[in-house]
Amino acid sequence: PAHRFPPRLPAHSTEAHRLAMYNFKKITAVPKGDEIIDVVLMRTQRKTPTVIHPGYKISRIRKFYMRKVKYTEQTCSEKLGVILSEFPRLDDIHPFYAALMNVLYDKNYYKIALGKVNMAKRTIANISQEYVRLLKYGDSLYRCKQLKRAALGRMMTCLKKLSASLGFLEELRKHLSRLPAIDPSTRTLILTGYPNVGKSSFMNNVTRADVPVDSYEFTTRSLYVGHMDYEYLRWQVIDTPGILDKPLEQRNTIEMQAVTALAHLQAAVLYFLDLSQTCDYSLEEQVALYYNIKPLFANKVLFLVANKVDLVRLEQLSDKHRELLQQVARDAGTPIMPMSNVTKEGVMSVRNAACAKLLDMRVEGKMASSRKATEVLNKVTVTRPKPRDDRARPAAIPEAVLQRRARRAAAAAAAAAAAEEEEDPSAAEAAGMDLEDETEGSGSGSGSGPQRRTQKEIQWDHGGPGRYMMPLHEHYQLEKDEWKTDIIPEIMDGKNIADFFDRDIEDRLNRLEEEEDALAAQAAASGGGAAGEGEEEESDLDEEDEALVRKIRDTRKVLRIRRAMKVGMNRSALPRTARSRPAAEVERELREAGLETE
Repeated sequence: PAHRFPPRLPAHSTEAHRLAMYNFKKITAVPKGDEIIDVVLMRTQRKTPTVIHPGYKISRIRKFYMRKVKYTEQTCSEKLGVILSEFPRLDDIHPFYAALMNVLYDKNYYKIALGKVNMAKRTIANISQEYVRLLKYGDSLYRCKQLKRAALGRMMTCLKKLSASLGFLEELRKHLSRLPAIDPSTRTLILTGYPNVGKSSFMNNVTRADVPVDSYEFTTRSLYVGHMDYEYLRWQVIDTPGILDKPLEQRNTIEMQAVTALAHLQAAVLYFLDLSQTCDYSLEEQVALYYNIKPLFANKVLFLVANKVDLVRLEQLSDKHRELLQQVARDAGTPIMPMSNVTKEGVMSVRNAACAKLLDMRVEGKMASSRKATEVLNKVTVTRPKPRDDRARPAAIPEAVLQRRARRAAAAAAAAAAAEEEEDPSAAEAAGMDLEDETEGSGSGSGSGPQRRTQKEIQWDHGGPGRYMMPLHEHYQLEKDEWKTDIIPEIMDGKNIADFFDRDIEDRLNRLEEEEDALAAQAAASGGGAAGEGEEEESDLDEEDEALVRKIRDTRKVLRIRRAMKVGMNRSALPRTARSRPAAEVERELREAGLETE
């Protein structure tokens, strides 16, 4: 049949991005017709009741056989539905895969096979619906049983008729699972040309693939994919079978795979030419093939690769052949790149040039097709401030820095003058070094000014870590400096917390607790003494309120424990190095406490 392809999508189009790469390896195996029948009948027998008696009510007998018919229909629909859902629809996958499936297996046969499976699924559903309706009017066990047998028989007949279609789909699945995983949207290099011109050898040189190479034609009989890295990006290289110069309708399946890749993949095309003509095709025939498949190179990056320069170089060609190649190069708009797979001459140059040009083309296409760049540029504003007046605003340099610079300049001038008088260059260098030491020392606090003590030094003077607390109140920014030493700072209206503190509250609280204890003892004495020991104190609360009170008390207890744990966790642990104290200091503290040290 004539090969027809879906319309080619433009590069970076929205529709092309929507059609994701389909994974043919995830399609499960398609069972045969007899296997489906065995599975369906066995599952129906195991999953549905098997015992029925004539003495049962007729309604129960009807439901028994109706359940078997419905379950059989559901199992058949499930098996056939898996086949229909896993096999791709040609309109939902990338045009490259649709065309490749059309080349390998005619899409008409594929659609017919899936159509038969879908029709069988609908027929089985109609049979189930029809016989369930008849079973509603069954008047005896025998009649219901015969209706069930007829329904299952017709369903199994439909499945048996699918044997040919299921076999075709299984063979198609096996072939599709062996296809290489080609991503139509990624960066791709396609190698094309006559058979035996060096395409597979080039792919083996630039990728990690191992494509079989031999001296006879059509060594490559299908598409091969290899991967490589360029500019820290992953690239795929597709080695296509050789193409002969003949009309499209006369090309076989092997050649049509190469045509399909050229027609539907947006990639850089490397057209190989054999200058030595050892591929059994002359340069005129190779150039004629280029013009024959030239429409497939539209909107693609094209490179003309002159291979096998280790046998014949461009300069060694006749004038006729050189003029022919120059004409092809002018027509293609690209120079001819010499290369040799044997000596590796020019291999990496061809690869790098093709990748760089394709990368630039993809970036330009994305920039032209998307509005993101324009939207970002519209959001960016470059502000150029203008002077508001003629007033000069130089940099503000502290006075101390200016004085230090002046002293350094004066000292340097004096040292230079002294060196000139003594005619000793080393004296000037020594004076300069002394000056630098002096300025550095003054900057770090070791100069003429008082040296500032660090908090670490002060800490060790007061007993070390754990016994000294840094006076943070010295750095408070208050209105008056004498406020820094206040124990409690002012909070509002000239009053602090001490103004609101009752000094007698503890004594009053103790008296209140003593009074409560006395009242409780008096109540216990007036309540009957020993006679009331076994009785519980009466309460005005009901059971619900008492449960709520207990819950509140338990919650308060848990919160108190958590608060204590949290305080312990936030307390920083003292390191072992800081815990060491001199023995003399410990003895002195023990003697002051009135304890014997011996």
